[in-house]
Amino acid sequence: MIERIPDLPDHVVGLTAKGKITADDYESVLIPAVEAVMKKQGKICLLYHIGPEFTGFTPSAFWRDAKVGFKHVRKWEKIAVVSNVGWIRGSNKLWGIIMPGQVKVFSNDQLSEAKEWLTS
Repeated sequence: MIERIPDLPDHVVGLTAKGKITADDYESVLIPAVEAVMKKQGKICLLYHIGPEFTGFTPSAFWRDAKVGFKHVRKWEKIAVVSNVGWIRGSNKLWGIIMPGQVKVFSNDQLSEAKEWLTS
């Protein structure tokens, strides 16, 4: 399941991943939230917290994630990925090399620092 993180500035979409993430989570929560902010703000910052309750992604969720990322590639201003999962941390560091915006990876105990970085 993906849940919104409340109390962030208008240009920041905050999300927390818990349990198994499916394509429906992307279709019902992530994509509408991202596209609404992009429509209003043009550029967007994303806080994606993949915490200790996370158990994995379905293959269709991976596909949705890639589609959202590439569809709006020039609109991402900053992306903060917060996770202690090694492969997620590594893949997002790689993604940050090829993306025009800034991508920064934080550990779960740095969630407040990630929020601060996105809003500064």
